[in-house]
Amino acid sequence: MLTELRERIIRTSLELFESSGFHGVTVNKIVKESGTSKGGFYHYFQSKDELLFVIHDSFISYVLSKAQEAIATNEPPSAKMQKIIKSFVKVFDLYKPHISVFYQENIYLKPHYKEAVRQKRNLYKETIFSVIREGIDKGEFRPELPVEITGMSILGMVNWSYKWYRRDGEKSIEEIGDIYVDLILHSLLCLENGIRTEYRDYFLSNISE
Repeated sequence: MLTELRERIIRTSLELFESSGFHGVTVNKIVKESGTSKGGFYHYFQSKDELLFVIHDSFISYVLSKAQEAIATNEPPSAKMQKIIKSFVKVFDLYKPHISVFYQENIYLKPHYKEAVRQKRNLYKETIFSVIREGIDKGEFRPELPVEITGMSILGMVNWSYKWYRRDGEKSIEEIGDIYVDLILHSLLCLENGIRTEYRDYFLSNISE
């Protein structure tokens, strides 16, 4: 459980990094604005670089844990994919400042932090690939779709949400998640013989009824 001080340091650093950039913010500035001391800062973070890594780790750990929960169930691949997509989209609301700062400042990560980021991102990517493969093997997903290209397309499409999503926008994050589920599962599912009853909840035409 994060302590109140650690949360405050992270929250303050997000605001400062967004406005001034990673190199435009010193530890002294973070300490002053968060109302703590250098001792308080270094109790939780070895350096400003580690703080930048933690900002990323917060949201990638969230989506990875949700994806692993989904694949651990006995549900069909389509239901697993729905859960993964919904949690993937949700992260842009839960961690919007973290994601904005990370994409803006990630070039400044030290090599060992970049490697840790790469490993978690690869694990998440492989989790999505595994669900696509399972769906093809079980006859739910279209066998002509190449797994890697399909998986990277899903990642690219949903990831781009950080560029345009606004909490005060026309659609809520839940509604946006439903739209992505509809788009992606309509593309993945074998629907030559019509939409099976158990698939109807994935599609907007049924949600809006």
